[in-house]
Amino acid sequence: MFIFCDIFDFKVLIFACLLAFLPNNLADDAKEGAVPLTQQNIDMTLASNELVFINFYAQWCRFSNSLAPIFEEAATKIRKSFPEPGKVVMGKVDCEKESSVASRFHITKYPTLKVIRNGQPTKREYRGQRSVEAFEEFIKKQLEDPIKEFYDLKELTKLDDKKRMIIGYFDRKDVPEYEIFRRVATNLKDDCQFHVGFGTCSAQNCEIGEHFHFLNASQAMHPPGEPIIVFRSDKALSNDEDETYHGSLKNFDELNIWTQEKCVPLVREITFENAEELTEEGLPFLILFHAPDDIESVKMYKDVVLKTLIDEKQNVNFLTADGVKFAHPLHHLGKSPADLPLIAIDSFRHMYLFPNFHDIHVEGKLKSFLRDLYSGKLHREFHYGPDTSSNELPQVVGQIKVPTTPPESTFKKLAPSKNRYTLLKDEL
Repeated sequence: MFIFCDIFDFKVLIFACLLAFLPNNLADDAKEGAVPLTQQNIDMTLASNELVFINFYAQWCRFSNSLAPIFEEAATKIRKSFPEPGKVVMGKVDCEKESSVASRFHITKYPTLKVIRNGQPTKREYRGQRSVEAFEEFIKKQLEDPIKEFYDLKELTKLDDKKRMIIGYFDRKDVPEYEIFRRVATNLKDDCQFHVGFGTCSAQNCEIGEHFHFLNASQAMHPPGEPIIVFRSDKALSNDEDETYHGSLKNFDELNIWTQEKCVPLVREITFENAEELTEEGLPFLILFHAPDDIESVKMYKDVVLKTLIDEKQNVNFLTADGVKFAHPLHHLGKSPADLPLIAIDSFRHMYLFPNFHDIHVEGKLKSFLRDLYSGKLHREFHYGPDTSSNELPQVVGQIKVPTTPPESTFKKLAPSKNRYTLLKDEL
């Protein structure tokens, strides 16, 4: 396992060791500041708090020690701003003393800042500014209510139909089903919009407040007065009808799993904001590069992936990318926005171009392209020409020469820098 750190020399190690013995270095026993988390208390802390923001550090790491007083001060202020029990805790883990906890959360760099929401780690690490003010603002934003209330059916027709959404209908806010719904919304607010309407419903008259009237379909599908939760897909890319949740509304895990399946699509859009976290997942990318206004190609790609490649979702990330914003990878492929749409694999070593976008409709063609990646055929043919057993030319850009030089990966450059945090543990 690699633990990342800054450029290291012997003087830095001596400096770090001296810091480790300074009094109150990380305020471990202070009543204020961050809560020390250990193997003994971490499970209870995570289970009993909506949000836990954890600083994973090492005493020998000078960057951990630089962050420590800032994080401690922020923790004290957050405790005063949100004194309500079970709301938020800023904690810290000494990864040298609590190595099992560090391994459990896959810590590979110091310091690492992770958010645990309702007992579950979020996909994104904290990578914002490391200041007291930035931490305060981040926590406040994390604790904002992710659910928007509506009062009239017309409001739902004006929502952004390019985003997936979960819509809840409840008699009142103070029912246990709504609290479960709210907890699920806090977990998945980055992936879906959440909306809610409150009111009572009868067979003759179904209202929320004085203005809202349920759809007739909802009245017919559900007994009057019972909570309803439905999923609405992004209408710009799908014509699917709203899908109703039929599981238990009192079981957090069941509702959370269903909502996650609906809100986290099989095919995701890569942006400069999420590229880093996608690279951290470690799976190669199968990317459709498309023109910004080309909705039809995106629909076709998603449809083919869903129908023919869903069994590959553990092996590859299916992505779409704005080919204008991501013109640099196209340039490496010898292409430009004028060549859109096109499909390519980025293996984090090289990029491989799918010969013809419209061949995605040829049965097995795109799956074969992926299998050629797994078998090493794409890499082999890029460097040494066609396999003697192959009846097809290798998937290369431009004129084929033997040996060839495949385009290097461009997305690997968006991965976290090895020098962003602290020391490489193997260098100690």
